[in-house]
Amino acid sequence: MLTDYHVHLRPDDLGTPADRWFTSDNAERYRAAASERGIAELGVSEHVYRFAQALDVWDHELWRASATDDLDAYCAFVREQTDLRLGIEADFVPGREDRMAELLAAREWDYVVGSVHFLGDEALDHPDYDIWERNASRPERVWTTYFEWLGEAARTGMFDILAHPDLVKMWGGRRPAPEGDLRRFYERAMDGIVESGVAVELSTAGLRKPAGELYPAVGFLEMLVDAGCPIALSSDAHVPEDVGAGYDEALATLERVGVTELCVFERRERRLEPVGATA
Repeated sequence: MLTDYHVHLRPDDLGTPADRWFTSDNAERYRAAASERGIAELGVSEHVYRFAQALDVWDHELWRASATDDLDAYCAFVREQTDLRLGIEADFVPGREDRMAELLAAREWDYVVGSVHFLGDEALDHPDYDIWERNASRPERVWTTYFEWLGEAARTGMFDILAHPDLVKMWGGRRPAPEGDLRRFYERAMDGIVESGVAVELSTAGLRKPAGELYPAVGFLEMLVDAGCPIALSSDAHVPEDVGAGYDEALATLERVGVTELCVFERRERRLEPVGATA
């Protein structure tokens, strides 16, 4: 089986209202793209900060500008008008764990994707809140904090999948990076990931970003696999054309590191299925 659970029905840009993008026709375009690529399990996981209810969790400037839609209407649309798995991409915001947990617990998801996009008010992957403006000379500090927070995100137990687990590298050579063996940073997240049993996403999105490589890097993926961590496969598509994009490289990498099963989710229950495209 092949999966694509980290999928968005609309771009991240503002001015992409729910009534234009959350439609049966748009969902069918994603389903058709998945079928062409042999992907049997397709789910949607919109960003939590696009919904008004998220402002009860955090009122960051980006969230205030983005939180225009109703979360329950989104859930009803996916359940009643599509055959997609229902997910959400929820941010780890230290100090707001109880609020996020309450928001998530009030809905019946198939899975919850957890992400670390912000370190404090500064973003790892958004140019308008770029963490590197103040930290260009301190990549060690940024990378250390990111991986420590990734481990803490896992420990919360709120998430079924950890998304793009080395997002800190997203800008590639356009931003500074620490020198030497990066496994010293990955290690900071490992205890939390292993103790929690959370699944970790192999994401092809990094191939389409300046990083130009899969999330996570092969060295990090090997550490996760050696520790027995379950693996989920996703593209982080925001348009139908990107559903399953880069899967040839991802599948070759999974085979190389010895992954033979992928996570499949339904109603927050996880099972493992053999890797393989649907004919």
